[in-house]
Amino acid sequence: MIRLALLTASTLVLLAPAAAKDPGGEAYMIRMLVCEGPDAKMEVYLPQSVVFGRDGKARALDRAVLGYYTLDLTAANKGKMLEPVRVSLSADRKTVIVDQYTRRLPPTRVPLAGGTVDFDKRFGTAAKCGPFQAQE
Repeated sequence: MIRLALLTASTLVLLAPAAAKDPGGEAYMIRMLVCEGPDAKMEVYLPQSVVFGRDGKARALDRAVLGYYTLDLTAANKGKMLEPVRVSLSADRKTVIVDQYTRRLPPTRVPLAGGTVDFDKRFGTAAKCGPFQAQE
């Protein structure tokens, strides 16, 4: 009985660090970009810790960060897909670059103030995007 308790306790101790590293379990995501096209809606989410500094003020993306991109095809009865993306700002800080690297699509460049862009050729064409939420 004591051996079983010790084995269980040591297993929990070994698994605890792995769970702490899971970004999905500890990260709060914030919607930073909303786009709507004729066939679908798209959204980009970033971790709260990346968007806001310790002082609570919005900060610029100094480097590419991992976030999530949603493609909402609910109107076509296909659901809402969620995929990881790399998000960064252009060198001139006027454009948000959304890299859908898992699907090997070319990066989408969205003006910081918003505009019409193409995410992909199937569902994400002519998407009207609002402003990126953490503008400088």
